[in-house]
Amino acid sequence: MIHPSSFIDDDVQIGQGTNVWHFCHIQRGARLGCNCSLGQNVNIGNNVIIGNGVRIQNNVSVYEGVEIEDNVFCGPSCVFTNVVTPRAHFPVHGIYARTLIREGASLGANCTVVCGHTVGRSALIAAGAVVTRDVKDYALMAGVPARQIGWVCECGKRLDDSLQCSCGRRYHHDATTDTLTQE
Repeated sequence: MIHPSSFIDDDVQIGQGTNVWHFCHIQRGARLGCNCSLGQNVNIGNNVIIGNGVRIQNNVSVYEGVEIEDNVFCGPSCVFTNVVTPRAHFPVHGIYARTLIREGASLGANCTVVCGHTVGRSALIAAGAVVTRDVKDYALMAGVPARQIGWVCECGKRLDDSLQCSCGRRYHHDATTDTLTQE
């Protein structure tokens, strides 16, 4: 479903079952997977790649240089950037810093992901947080700048010290690398 108020440029691929709501713009070369949902007033930049099952809420612009893997949630008005040092009078002419949002990550309302960073698998970025560095898989990030304040399960629940979720998933923390893996 593509709402008639939305505009889709030429050379765009939209997967089956994807819904594009009011006042969206999908720019040339963008690739959207299957079963995605784009809320009102979403802009997808040139050549952006979006996986399957992605939910992008109202008022989000996904700029060129950003890639979003499968099953990512982008909360209302979350922000992406694509130029490290933007200047109006020194345009970058298509040279953008790459930003990767890994599978299953969730970005809270009004958070900002500064370009050039990766948000790990199933990570959770709190509302209003500002991501200024790479985020580990399963990390719970909050604040300005965003700091890790814990770990989250793939299902989204915050993990306690046992690293076992009420959903049944269990995790192992490698203290040497400070990483979390699902058992």
